[in-house]
Order: sequence, then C-alpha cells, then structure tokens
Amino acid sequence: MFVVSNRIFVTSNWQETFEERFQKRAGQIDKQPDFVQLEILKPDDKTSPYIVRTVWKDAAAFHKWVESDDFKAAHSNPLPKEAFTGNSQMEMHNIIIKSP
Repeated sequence: MFVVSNRIFVTSNWQETFEERFQKRAGQIDKQPDFVQLEILKPDDKTSPYIVRTVWKDAAAFHKWVESDDFKAAHSNPLPKEAFTGNSQMEMHNIIIKSP
C-alpha cells in the first residue's frame, strides 16, 4: 500500500475553517478507485501541523486521483496565504510492515 501524508501548518484563527472544508467533502475521496483510508490529524499544540494522511492500493491509484476532476474540485478555491504559517510538506511512503 501507498501512503501520502501532507503536513499543513494552519494558523490558529483559520483552523475551524480548515476543518470545515474537509467535513463538507467527507466521503468524496472514498469514491476513488483503490482508495483505502483517510485520516486528518489535528495538532495537539500550536506549532505542529495538521497531517492529512491518505492510503491507496498503490502509487498509481494516488496519481490517478491527482489527475481526476474530483481532485481539482477538492483543491479549488484554496484558503488565503495568511491561513498558513508555512509551506505544506508532502511525504510519500510504501507500507512494508503493517500490524493487524
């Protein structure tokens, strides 16, 4: 399986809006072929980022989603630059060990 983690640094006064955007689109990504799981992790302190973590059957499934109309819809109308305290950081990994 293939995991994509996007670390997003959101200012405290934009966190509610950031979370609402994901809640409004809840379930949309589930419709994508070979999509496995979505997690959105909220930081427990003011300096850590949100982590948006998606799991896919393989890298090809993720890249196919990135090219889809659903991806374009999900990323249209972004929050303004002042909503973020820095650049997001995307990480991609292959799962080699998974516990039950």
